[in-house]
Formats: sequence, structure tokens, C-alpha cells
Amino acid sequence: MDAEAQENFKDFVESRSSALLKTAVLLSGGDRHAGEDLLQNALIKATGRWHRIEEPEAYVRQILYRQQVSRWRLKWPRRELSVPEPLENPARHSTDDGPGAADLRIVMRAALARLTARQRTVLVLRYFEDLPEADVARILGCSVGTVRSTTHRSLARLRELAPELAALGPTDAEHQPSRDYSTVEVRP
Repeated sequence: MDAEAQENFKDFVESRSSALLKTAVLLSGGDRHAGEDLLQNALIKATGRWHRIEEPEAYVRQILYRQQVSRWRLKWPRRELSVPEPLENPARHSTDDGPGAADLRIVMRAALARLTARQRTVLVLRYFEDLPEADVARILGCSVGTVRSTTHRSLARLRELAPELAALGPTDAEHQPSRDYSTVEVRP
């Protein structure tokens, strides 16, 4: 990689790594360390083709999704126990959300971690990344019908795992995320 490409890559990582890390953490079930590993591997893969990449963020996201799909397709998936960890620097994290939004994030993270990797990946792609079913199917290498049925089963399982999500309505939190996963309707 020449000096200009290295500088472009460095700028990309500095500006987009935070957003990419959020997606990677969600894809890995809320495990920050696994998300960091997932993102690091994706960035390493992207460096080899950096000079030919037209849309770097889309390319890195595609690598993230495919790596996660590869992980849940393993014959013997690695089972690791993730435990909550204290914040390194609480002052660094935003407190503008209010208690309701924080509760929603905690409950959602725990519920997502209990879904299968495939279910979690479909939900992240559909509702966090807001991708249409056809794009999710293309990324995961399956049919649109499979995406629809997996989404439906995943949402049902999410509601089963975290019925308290329904109790966290818009009146309980000042700043709700753009999607409330407990009330998403899936239409065929």
C-alpha cells in the first residue's frame, strides 16, 4: 500500500470505526471483545484490496457480515461465556438518553445475546442496518423467504426472551432508538 492509500485507510478507520464497531458488537451478540476481533479481522482483509475499493464502508460491512455468517456455519461453533463488564470510564459515555433508554439497551443487549448467531445477524441487518430483505438475502447467501421466516422466528424469540421490552414504551424513555424491536411487525 502506498503512502496515499495508507493515509486514506487511516482516515477511514479514524472516522468510521466507531459506527462499524457498533455493528460488529451487535453481530457478535453484544460481546464487545468479539466485536472488536470481528472488526479488526474485517479491516485487515480490507487493507489488501484498499486501492481497488470504491465504497470502503460498504465493503468492510460486507466483510463483517460474511465473517459472522462463517462463524455460525462452523461445524463446532466456539461457545464462550460473556459476562457484563464495568465501564472503563463512565464519564466518556453519554448520559443524555435517560434511564428508560438505558434500560432498553441493557435488556435488548441481553436478549440479543441469547439468540442464535443466525437470528441475531438477520435482526441486526434488517433493523439496525435497515437493509431490505433482498439485500439481507444476498449478504447471507439465502432466499428472501428464508430471511422473512428467520426474521419472524427471531422476533418471536426476542419477544419471548424479553417480554419487558413491551413495558418500555415511548413514555418511559425520553430518547427512544429509531426502532423498538419488541413491536416490529413482519409482513410476508
